[in-house]
Amino acid sequence: MKKAVLTRRLTPVLCASASRSIAVDNIVRYLVSTLPSPVDVSEIKGIDPKTNKEIFRKPDENEPFSAFVFKTMADPYIGKLTIFRIYSGQLKSDTSIYNSTKDKTERIGQLMSIKGKTQMPITRAIPGMIVAVAKLTETETSDTICDKDKRIDYPRIHFPEPVMSMAVEPKAKGDEEKISSGLARLMEEDPTFKVYQDNEIKQLIVSGMGEQHISVIMERLKRKFGVDVILKTPKIAYRETIKKSAKQEYKHKKQSGGRGQYGHVFLELKPRERSAGTEFIDTLFGGSIPKNYIPSVEKGVMEAINEGVLAGCPVVDISVNLYDGSFHTVDSSDMAFKIAGLMAFKKGFMEADPILLEPIMNLSVIAPENYVGDLMGDINSKRGRILGVETFKDNLQEIKAQVPLAELSKYHIDLKSIAHGRGSFNMELSHYEEVPAFIADKIIAESKKSGE
Repeated sequence: MKKAVLTRRLTPVLCASASRSIAVDNIVRYLVSTLPSPVDVSEIKGIDPKTNKEIFRKPDENEPFSAFVFKTMADPYIGKLTIFRIYSGQLKSDTSIYNSTKDKTERIGQLMSIKGKTQMPITRAIPGMIVAVAKLTETETSDTICDKDKRIDYPRIHFPEPVMSMAVEPKAKGDEEKISSGLARLMEEDPTFKVYQDNEIKQLIVSGMGEQHISVIMERLKRKFGVDVILKTPKIAYRETIKKSAKQEYKHKKQSGGRGQYGHVFLELKPRERSAGTEFIDTLFGGSIPKNYIPSVEKGVMEAINEGVLAGCPVVDISVNLYDGSFHTVDSSDMAFKIAGLMAFKKGFMEADPILLEPIMNLSVIAPENYVGDLMGDINSKRGRILGVETFKDNLQEIKAQVPLAELSKYHIDLKSIAHGRGSFNMELSHYEEVPAFIADKIIAESKKSGE
């Protein structure tokens, strides 16, 4: 059996449960007794980064040093822990290593052997050994480290893209910084876990391979860094725009003793083509508004555009023309014209047939043929449009569709249920489309309620 495994004619399949401690010891014993040792492997194949040709290393300590980083851990006491397997040559503590993947040289301190939670100092490592080093700044999972004058790159691990995202909020005030730094450390451990700040919806987003994956990482965050979080469905990045032109004026005038406030503007709002962006122009004539006040009007307009009018979402694809107005030689000011610009825009926007836009995703679903009918029905129920179906080998088919992002927040669960765990999907932003009126009304009402 050992020879068959070594030549890859036989692949063992073992069953166990780490969470229930079932058969874990049996697997360890099986690994030792049945799987080949590192010295049983004749050569390890890599690529010469200079020539892009195949080169080989023998599992011999007299060969040039090379190793592959397969894991990174975040230790709350010693920091980042980089774990790698020695493929060839030898490595000693308190020396320098060369990261061939990053083209960087780093100094290592104490080499450590890891057994469970125990870290034991060692003086050197030889082929087949799995060792750890603390506080490497450049080296990450899937990197190759080696002798600088004998470079080699081993094949990188290809990690799947995350399929589910959640918004993270702290349970306790003041934990934001601890959460961000802790999640960044955990992201170094797990390349399938992503963290980013979405400035448009103003939420910290975590992405992973599923609900359980994210929950496990949040538990690890609590255990290692002492912070607890609340997971929520991320907000949708809706946009606002208009469907017709409108003209509106606003006069900001206040008098309460002494110098007053006066700013008077006329704005014309026009819709632009989708993805054309926003623009502010002025067609003033005759000095109706002094030139030095025009930037203040624009600031007010841009503030309204960024804050939104309907549901607090950014306004897109609109042209704003400042075409007339008036001023007062004493009472006019930058602030007065900024307020006038902001209020004129908001009033005009509501008269220009305003609508909400939602992100539409290109969705690709791959599953066995016998599930495709149910999957297409599910996509149609999510306001989706089927673009086509392509047949692959092994009785697999790919469904291509366009679906609103708002309908896909739990799609990994729906796909697993329909295809019994035998489907996969990916999606990317395609474009923005108008939200149906009955859905837009709910979004606007919820926005007003949360803003109260």
